[in-house]
Amino acid sequence: MSKVLLLNGSPHIHGCIATAFDEMIKVFKEQGIETELIQVGVKDIRGCISCGKCSETGKCVFDDLVNEVAPKFEAADGLVVGSPVYYGSPNGNILSFMDRLFYSTHFSKHMKVGAAVVSCRRGGNTASFDVLNKYFTISGMPVASSTYWNQVHGFTSGDVLKDLEGLQTMKNLARNMSFMIRAFADAREKYGYPVVEKDFFTSFPDGK
Repeated sequence: MSKVLLLNGSPHIHGCIATAFDEMIKVFKEQGIETELIQVGVKDIRGCISCGKCSETGKCVFDDLVNEVAPKFEAADGLVVGSPVYYGSPNGNILSFMDRLFYSTHFSKHMKVGAAVVSCRRGGNTASFDVLNKYFTISGMPVASSTYWNQVHGFTSGDVLKDLEGLQTMKNLARNMSFMIRAFADAREKYGYPVVEKDFFTSFPDGK
């Protein structure tokens, strides 16, 4: 059975992101996709210190939720990351988590389906959405879209329940993501995944 991980970057377990995720999880269940919800926002997650130890050991030097989630991410077919908007950007916890998760894991993320979900009272949503999507696009992960940007509006979970278009967007997102996961699995069997070239790493160390 295909599986999707959902990372809740909010410190509120039953907050706006949880309400959005609930809509997605219902659809994933209908589509026969297994899900696992991981609460990142309630954990003490420090940022990456660029020590490079993960290249030697295959895991982050800080042995916390990042290392616990890494093998689940490797086994998953899709990843949904959700965050509330803080000062026009995603929550600091989820950014630290994503930095370390993506940097310290050296398995291929190629063709895993990614989706970002954001919640806001009023503004900063598209900027936060853009930040989260960059983790996917640097990793060869196709990005799932919906019938609007993947966002819900509200100050509380009760507000989000009134955002009928936002909830509809979440359901359509989960349907699209389910389709992509199945389609990629079928295509892999028939054609194989695209070849990934990794011969060049341009950094201009000579300063020219």
